[in-house]
Amino acid sequence: MSAPVLVVGGGPAGLSAAHALASTGTSVVLVDKADRLGGAPILSGYAKLVPSGEWARDAIGGMVRRVEENPLITVHRNARITDFSGEPGKFRARTSTGADLDVASAVLCTGFTHFDSVNKPEWGFGTYPDVVTTTQVEQMLSSGAGIRCPSDGREPERVAILLCVGSRDRQIGREWCSKICCTVSANIAMEIREHLPKCNVYIYYMDIRTFGLYEDTFYWESQEKWKVKYIKARIAEVTAIGGRLLVKGEDTLVKRPITIPFDLVVHAIGMDPNVENLEIAATFGIRLEKHGHILKAPTYSAMSGTTRPGVFVAGAATGPETIDDSIAQGQAAAMAALGMAHAPVAAAAE
Repeated sequence: MSAPVLVVGGGPAGLSAAHALASTGTSVVLVDKADRLGGAPILSGYAKLVPSGEWARDAIGGMVRRVEENPLITVHRNARITDFSGEPGKFRARTSTGADLDVASAVLCTGFTHFDSVNKPEWGFGTYPDVVTTTQVEQMLSSGAGIRCPSDGREPERVAILLCVGSRDRQIGREWCSKICCTVSANIAMEIREHLPKCNVYIYYMDIRTFGLYEDTFYWESQEKWKVKYIKARIAEVTAIGGRLLVKGEDTLVKRPITIPFDLVVHAIGMDPNVENLEIAATFGIRLEKHGHILKAPTYSAMSGTTRPGVFVAGAATGPETIDDSIAQGQAAAMAALGMAHAPVAAAAE
């Protein structure tokens, strides 16, 4: 029999990799640290996904069911890989629950960590209850509770979304663009306007990076159809007075200071490296790039590879990534790992 492939992480990339491998008749062992599969879209309660508009619980939930119902996929929940040794075609992995796994190769789909806005204290998070994150707004929407000010439960009349919180900020060591925040924020702004037609929504930005086809369906549609207002600005601080939040900064187009009151301020939080990446790298004998994401092998010669032969990677483990691209990368990594799963051990070791 062919040796199974180890997939670490049960988010979109891991679910995609596991399903792709099982579709070829390959056995898969899927290990996830959480008590349920689905990764950030499920565990963090995402609402409607970009760009499809499908609810995360339906789209990613369907991927979870597909994996859980497949007899070729063995799932270990509440578990981490604590030891990984051997060579391509003949690896031995051990889990934190004590299971020993003999596998041909491994696909790391270990994802990312949401930026913690307490690291940007001047923008009010942790000080004022009505300063929230995009993830919290997603949870409001997906729960059906509607958009409310946490302080008193009222519906906001004015909402500010601040972009690049934990992205493109050298002062706090985040020198990368998180790729999807602009589009997600435009999507959330439209959802707020849909739920609260009388609410005015403002997006404060340095630059707008709704890349590719997202420019039309999110950036322009949010303005032209949903009347979301965009203000190019540098925000200095978020304070409060008289029960309302004040966003202070500079309108960089007209070069003048601004102080504008809001009921709800939303941080568009970026994507940090997985906080466990140092441990993951040590366990699997791989390297990280300078910011702490998993370092990829050269794309043109080793698609989906890492710095260790037989260990592959997909999705946001390598840096900020969209859900759709993470799913595609999961399939690509599965195909890269497939050769080792079906190759004779002796040949794989040469």
